[in-house]
Amino acid sequence: MKVVLENLTKIFPGRDRKKGEKVVAVSHFNFEIPDGKLIGLLGPSGCGKSTTLNLISGLVKPTEGRIFFGEDDVTELPPENRGIGLVFQNYALYPHLTVRQNILFPLQNLKGKDKLSKEEMDRKVMEAAKLVQIDELMERRPRELSGGQQQRVAIARAMVKMPKVLLLDEPLSNLDARLRLKTREEIRRIQQETKITTIFVTHDQEEAMSISDMIVVMKEGVVHQIGRPQEVYDSPVNLFVAKFLGTPPINVFQGTIRGDRLYIGGDAVLSVDGVCDKEVYVGVRPEGFVLQKEGAFGCHLNRVEVMGRDISVVSAHKECFNETVRSIIGTETRSDIGIDHAVQDGIVRFSLIPHKVFLFDRETEERIEAEVRSL
Repeated sequence: MKVVLENLTKIFPGRDRKKGEKVVAVSHFNFEIPDGKLIGLLGPSGCGKSTTLNLISGLVKPTEGRIFFGEDDVTELPPENRGIGLVFQNYALYPHLTVRQNILFPLQNLKGKDKLSKEEMDRKVMEAAKLVQIDELMERRPRELSGGQQQRVAIARAMVKMPKVLLLDEPLSNLDARLRLKTREEIRRIQQETKITTIFVTHDQEEAMSISDMIVVMKEGVVHQIGRPQEVYDSPVNLFVAKFLGTPPINVFQGTIRGDRLYIGGDAVLSVDGVCDKEVYVGVRPEGFVLQKEGAFGCHLNRVEVMGRDISVVSAHKECFNETVRSIIGTETRSDIGIDHAVQDGIVRFSLIPHKVFLFDRETEERIEAEVRSL
């Protein structure tokens, strides 16, 4: 089911009604979600992603704009008539019911022509349980289940009616790190098997990037960028998007373009074409550093952290906005140039990989399109 959002806006009244202040939770959101895709709504707390999900579900009415499921305008339809499945952060299972009864509950509320026989309901319940691999837990109650198992029950309950659109509101927030990884893989498997259009809300950029076909990056109710996860990571439209995506986060420096050179501090680090002399912000992804004894860029070495497959070189630079500069170097470096070989008098030297370096305007923080090359 294709979902189309046209100029979707939600404005809430402020706490001080006398002053007439209003809170814009979602501002003029326009997007067409393709049929059968998994879309990640991503952004910091308070960015409007959960409000957007609630608007799509019908739990909240928009101030402006329209919502279409396929060719049907569902803006005024109540949630129960939209054909959605909704999974909340806190699972919202009925504690006095068994797993079977929790999954069965939505089917028991079907009326009229949609009403099913007992045999049909039992078959659908088992199909949903097998889909999320909890068919051996049907007689347990929620208190007898782990967090991951409870989450699977919540997903099965949302899927049992085979909804047109599946909405997931931070469904992994209450799970530990290992279980989060496993459960998000399960969500992706289920979505690909069923081909149900799915909208996944999260503040965790790693979650969104790992399972989404496309991500929508939001801040303060405004959509900043929409695209495939790798495309957004490789080509952020502004400094906010660049800083929000990536673990470890992007390193941001104050820089200057003079002539055809990019300077960070006193170091000319790259060649730049197509930009007049100006002050800029320079973003360098952690993987954008290459250890090099004669490298153009020098930082004060703090320490080296070995993390299995990678080595994190932690350093400092006076022009960096981050507390530390983090450079991710492959472990093969130890048998190649070696970190010690690239350090002299406490200064570790790097060359920078051009396509991992981004330039941003100091005033607008928008990305500056320029051809960046090695010296």
